[in-house]
Amino acid sequence: MSDLNWTLDGPTGSPNFDAGFHTDWFMVHAAGRPGGGASEAMEKLCRTYWYPLYAYVRRKGHGPQEAQDLTQEFFARLLATPWLEDVHPSKGKFRAFLLASMNHFLTNEWRREQTQKRGGGQVTFSLDAVEAEDRYRIEPAHGQSPDKVFDCDYAKALFDRIEMLLRSECFATGKGVLFEELEGIFDGRVNQHRYAELAAKLGMTLAALKKAAQRLRERYRVLLRAEVAETVNDPGEVDEEIRSLCAALCA
Repeated sequence: MSDLNWTLDGPTGSPNFDAGFHTDWFMVHAAGRPGGGASEAMEKLCRTYWYPLYAYVRRKGHGPQEAQDLTQEFFARLLATPWLEDVHPSKGKFRAFLLASMNHFLTNEWRREQTQKRGGGQVTFSLDAVEAEDRYRIEPAHGQSPDKVFDCDYAKALFDRIEMLLRSECFATGKGVLFEELEGIFDGRVNQHRYAELAAKLGMTLAALKKAAQRLRERYRVLLRAEVAETVNDPGEVDEEIRSLCAALCA
């Protein structure tokens, strides 16, 4: 995601949401309430952010198995705790909320004597231990603090999620092949020097391909701004948070 500066250039008005678009804070609220999509919300929350938190726990000095257990237990307790109902975006950025909650868990909750199996038999999300450790092993060495690296992993997870949402939209509307050819515009792998080649490959005019790429960027921007808007305290903080996320990737 080295070419994301363009995401800051779009309109700053309220973005349009698809009805089924669940953002982080919405998922926290839904996961904290009984019924009403709580299971789906939990799965989405865990699926998006399990790896940044797993990697964070590993960098805090825990081994693979312990990090897996801790991360699973963290999500189980986080989403089963009554105070989750009172969590609101006004209490800060979702990114900071996640990290602070994990630090609280690591320094306090896990020190308690376990009276039953981890997760109390209630864990509904299971980490793929092989995938987690494989991803952790191939990460480049960092001279930064675990907190800084968490921000980078969080940013990657968020941007990957936006790209996944856009991919799903394109395939649902019969534009999957176009998306696959152009998805490199989001990380710099595809630039305008390749447009003529791709236009010929797709049987499109160069002007039509450029327009399609522009629309993909615009839709990506809408999804990204909508997502980030739900993770900060004030709409005026959206651009700042996007800049912070881009900076975390480049650090």
